Amino acid sequence: MSDEAHMRAALALARRGLGQTAPNPAVGCVIVKDGMVVGRGFTAPGGRPHAEVRALQAAGKRAKGATAYVTLEPCAFTGKSGPCTEALIAAGIARVVLGAQDPHPKVNGAGIARLRAGGVMVSESVLRAECEALLSGFAMVVREGRPLVRLKLASSLDGRIATARGESQWITGPEARRVVHAMRGRHDAVLAGVGTVLADDPELTCRIEGFRTAPLVRIVVDSHLRTPLLSRLVRGAEQHPLWILHRDGADKLRRKALAAAGVKLIELPASSAGVDLRAGMEALAKHGLTRVLVEGGGSIAAGLLRAHLVDRLAWFHAPCVIGGDGFSAAQGFGIGKLAEAPRFVQVSRQAFGADMLTNFTVRAG
Repeated sequence: MSDEAHMRAALALARRGLGQTAPNPAVGCVIVKDGMVVGRGFTAPGGRPHAEVRALQAAGKRAKGATAYVTLEPCAFTGKSGPCTEALIAAGIARVVLGAQDPHPKVNGAGIARLRAGGVMVSESVLRAECEALLSGFAMVVREGRPLVRLKLASSLDGRIATARGESQWITGPEARRVVHAMRGRHDAVLAGVGTVLADDPELTCRIEGFRTAPLVRIVVDSHLRTPLLSRLVRGAEQHPLWILHRDGADKLRRKALAAAGVKLIELPASSAGVDLRAGMEALAKHGLTRVLVEGGGSIAAGLLRAHLVDRLAWFHAPCVIGGDGFSAAQGFGIGKLAEAPRFVQVSRQAFGADMLTNFTVRAG
């Protein structure tokens, strides 16, 4: 098999960790000797052990003289565990094939240099684009100090998420809803606005059995702590972490009651929209999150778009028309000229049942 084929296998392994390895990236590693795979590994839930360590453990003595295919440059510094570069060298790996270079300032080429200094042959940039896409959340934290944000919208053909009376369940069908649960499973956290919580009383969990083992963080943007204490989110906070982003000066009694229920409260500066969303995203990165799926209503969508915080857009369209008196997928956020509108590039389109999912990435520049 070619280097590309083995790297694709490493990528498939890495994807199994998406949403469960924060604050570390999801990495995959395949060890091959004499044309046979002798070890496989991907970053464990919680970020430790790393993919290379797990693959080396599986390979054992067969690692000597083998080639390791790794989606991300191995770490070259001591954190909560020893450097993966040293583990690869000590195991006698003869060659390392890398997908992407690690953007972390403590690595960023140092891992490659250490491997070569240790007598290991290194081949770089194999399926680089695919590998970089996989670690985009980690890279966003390193470069911009905030997690990657994917905004998920489910609307009618005319962009409405609810009728004039507020009825929204269910615009899309069961096939589309199952895809959303899978999306949740591949992110560190799912975020909604308090308006969605008050209207729908959601759980915001990944309800595909066995899809993930690490808990999914649920986040509510709730400037005045209106989230009901008897909501499903609060009642489930002990089993599924619940964080609330609120403005400074929020009611002390509400804060005490929510904290007693197991809710993590994150105080943010106030803004005209309630809380400073950029400061909120930066706070989430400091708390270890790299990938956030947003399922809020029109208000939170508008706030994120206004602040240029949407990196990916996943839009489900149901084959129905609700009309102008329905609730819009994104409320007004001050666009006066077309040149000011956020622009996205379509990357994929697929039908799920009667509904259509279109995925976009933000247009650079």
